[in-house]
Amino acid sequence: MRRPKLRFIIVLSGLMILALLFMTCQTLKENIGILSGGKVSTSDVEAVEKTTEAVRKSFAEITDEEEYYIGRAVSAMILSQYPVYKSDAVTKYINRVGYAVVIHSDRPETYAGYHFLILDTEEVNALAAPGGFIFITKGLLKRCQDEEMLSSILAHEVGHVSAKHGLQSIKKSRLIDAFRIIGSEATKRYAPEKLAQLTDIFEDTLGDIAEKLIESGYDRKYEYEADKLSVKTSVRTGYDANGLLDFLGTMVDDTSTGSEKGWFKTHPTAKDRIGRVQKEISAVSSMPAKNDARTNRFQSAMKALK
Repeated sequence: MRRPKLRFIIVLSGLMILALLFMTCQTLKENIGILSGGKVSTSDVEAVEKTTEAVRKSFAEITDEEEYYIGRAVSAMILSQYPVYKSDAVTKYINRVGYAVVIHSDRPETYAGYHFLILDTEEVNALAAPGGFIFITKGLLKRCQDEEMLSSILAHEVGHVSAKHGLQSIKKSRLIDAFRIIGSEATKRYAPEKLAQLTDIFEDTLGDIAEKLIESGYDRKYEYEADKLSVKTSVRTGYDANGLLDFLGTMVDDTSTGSEKGWFKTHPTAKDRIGRVQKEISAVSSMPAKNDARTNRFQSAMKALK
């Protein structure tokens, strides 16, 4: 059973997405309170019935705003499994490096901006949910040796968001079927239990997405693309892209505790990725040099990591 607060966030996000999909701007303003407090009233049913008249004929592109609400709900699920690492100093530093990377990425802007957060777990992992929600674990931070390594990982995750890998996974999920059902049933009157069923479908779909990020990871082709984007973005930002190679080197033949979890479980093997990354790096005409000031900044920030 999901915690009430988590379910509320998921339901609210689901309603916002449904509203964005099926309402005109005016209708959205009039019906923003649907399912407030988790209850469905007769008037709510009638309001949702009206919104189906504006349903899209086809589920083409998810807008940036819709992506934000999907990502927010998925993030809520991730945070239900991992606590947030509470350190203003380290979190501020991670966001500083993250935004430097974001500015030079292929997608410097999202609907509500990028959000970088540290998960309080010794697992070595990083996750990117749709819309710009990026998580990095305390265990991964401890494995980094300098800002080049850190920036390359953040650039990799930003690459997932930039290429909309999460949305490409979502389009294959039950979420699409749920939207199509609603659209095809536009002339019918939805009972409260029908709306509750659709909410459950949405919640279960987001659960599938969160589980994919945590348990199985993105498809290999997406990971390879994110590595490629990491190299390109790192160079643009002024970082030595070899930081990604250095990090992958720490993952080769790792037999430490937890080596079957997190990054090890959700990403292709380090050996498999190193050759591809080396090829991308060799194509760079001018590689930025490591900067001692950045390394010192990284070491200073990591002193607060416990």
